[in-house]
Amino acid sequence: MALTLLGLLAVVLAISRTTVADPDILTDFITPNTSSVGAYFFTYSGLSAFYNPNPKNFTVIKASMAEFPALNGQSVSYAVLQFPPASVNPPHTHPRSAELLLVMLGTLEVGFVDTKNAIFNKTLQVGDMFVFPKGLVHFQYNRNHNQSAIAISAFGSANAGLFSVPKSVFTTGIDDNVLAMSFKTDVATVQKIEIGLKN
Repeated sequence: MALTLLGLLAVVLAISRTTVADPDILTDFITPNTSSVGAYFFTYSGLSAFYNPNPKNFTVIKASMAEFPALNGQSVSYAVLQFPPASVNPPHTHPRSAELLLVMLGTLEVGFVDTKNAIFNKTLQVGDMFVFPKGLVHFQYNRNHNQSAIAISAFGSANAGLFSVPKSVFTTGIDDNVLAMSFKTDVATVQKIEIGLKN
């Protein structure tokens, strides 16, 4: 009996492990077709013009598998995050990867919440790094009202995924009464939030 339960547990763990990580590939790299490719395929210039000293809105410039197909199967991707003064990257998760953030300009308040609802937050300076564990809700906030901030994020997946908490809760059609009761507020407040997120 114990061996059967242990075997079942091993199968469940193996299945769950294969569904939450990038797949192992059986070749050196994956190309979109069988024709030969050159160094151009492994080069991406989409981040070269990222620097904007005065961004008007929070902006993310990604280098994931969608933008850079050579990352397919390589278990890595990047993003450049630009924060105007007093801006936020709202609470979100990456279901397929941890995130390693490096502050390049300014300061950022960052944090995540674990499954026991404990918050881990820190104000980061230029050169500081912070890791957000895979799948946990996290945020970044430029508290400075006078200076922009820039950070680079590295992910352990070519397609880390993004689950925005505010948008997934308030813009996906969940009944307003359910949201009002869940957040202990009224439907009018829920509808005001929904309108704000759609703009």
